[in-house]
Amino acid sequence: MRPTQARVTPLEAADWSEEQRALMAPFEQSGTAWNVFKTLLRHPGLFKRWMPFATHVLAKQTLSLREREMLILRIGWLCRAPYEWTQHVQIGLRAGLSAAEIDRIADGPEAPGWSAHEAALLRAADELHRDCCISDATWQTLAQTCSTEQLMDVVFTVGQYNMVSMALNTLGVQIDDALPRWPRTPG
Repeated sequence: MRPTQARVTPLEAADWSEEQRALMAPFEQSGTAWNVFKTLLRHPGLFKRWMPFATHVLAKQTLSLREREMLILRIGWLCRAPYEWTQHVQIGLRAGLSAAEIDRIADGPEAPGWSAHEAALLRAADELHRDCCISDATWQTLAQTCSTEQLMDVVFTVGQYNMVSMALNTLGVQIDDALPRWPRTPG
């Protein structure tokens, strides 16, 4: 059972130290001072060291935005992480995923309509979640269209968002009121 309230409450702006204010400045400027960041702000050292890796995975990696969001949504679904899913449905829509594709991501790689490459991406997330390793067959399918860096980014994207999903679920990070709800949510 997932916590229905925060185990670690988000730290509101009135309670931020100077260090915390500096860490949150980019999020406040972009209007993305979400509960996830305000919760992680309770551990400034962790937040400060995690952000460079999180930024690579979210904004500087070699996969297309669409591929990245397919992986993030799939691992969020597999981890039964409603916060992760809700956040990334919106990001996935902006990255070019359709509403029907987002619903199919929940159904997984065997759902009809995926290309061989797309099904392999989803299967990679499933295998990493289940076995902590991508199978030879899935790897070979992905290797037909992915560079070595892209293959590595597949693994690190799933790993990053598996970890984030575990943290969100365990810490009880609640979905921000401003986020639109998707009809189908894991949990």
